Amino acid sequence: MDYIRIQSIDNPLFAKMHDLMKTVFPPEEVLAFEKWRAPLEDETIHVYVAVHEGEVVGTTEYRYYPDLRVAMTDFTIVGRPGLGIGRFLLRSRERDLRRLAMESGTVSLGMFAEIYDPTQASYEFGGIYPMNPYVRREVLSHIGYMRLDFPYVHPSWEEDGSAVGGLNLSFLPADENRTELDASLVTAFLTQYYSALPNKPEEWFAMMERLKTQDKLRLLPL
Repeated sequence: MDYIRIQSIDNPLFAKMHDLMKTVFPPEEVLAFEKWRAPLEDETIHVYVAVHEGEVVGTTEYRYYPDLRVAMTDFTIVGRPGLGIGRFLLRSRERDLRRLAMESGTVSLGMFAEIYDPTQASYEFGGIYPMNPYVRREVLSHIGYMRLDFPYVHPSWEEDGSAVGGLNLSFLPADENRTELDASLVTAFLTQYYSALPNKPEEWFAMMERLKTQDKLRLLPL
């Protein structure tokens, strides 16, 4: 299996990756094909595919913020069972993130992720059972992710200004004994991360204002 970076929508592997995303995620979580051109050309955004026998069988996107000393996993897709794709993507991403932190002269505090909460909403994931939200959540818990203790919404990637709920903003701490994060770190991260979406819902702004009144946020089990 090969771990290949995608940096152009003109790469034939990108079309296969985008089809996989549309199969797995709901529409509000998938950026339109043409709107991927600029993100893929951004050196700070890392989009990789797992290629097995010429086919895209998995993909992950992530970034590292040296100024905040945190990473973000935008998404991870396991497209087939029984090939060890999840572990392959996890280990490949870990190695690359260690490299990015080292090159920036920083030590990472950990990595954010938005994790579906199937107790809040019903999700359909294209019939690929490794992507079942209950399975995903338990796997991410095993890896070490913890949910931040506040009600979370994010702006829709359909760019229609609507709020997307049914998820937890979660964090994988580098120090497994960490029990909380500075709320200011979370607000700084979310402000920077969602700067790409100019049309944000009122629910998101209200959430951010509430976060600004807090000092610490607890890390709780998924």
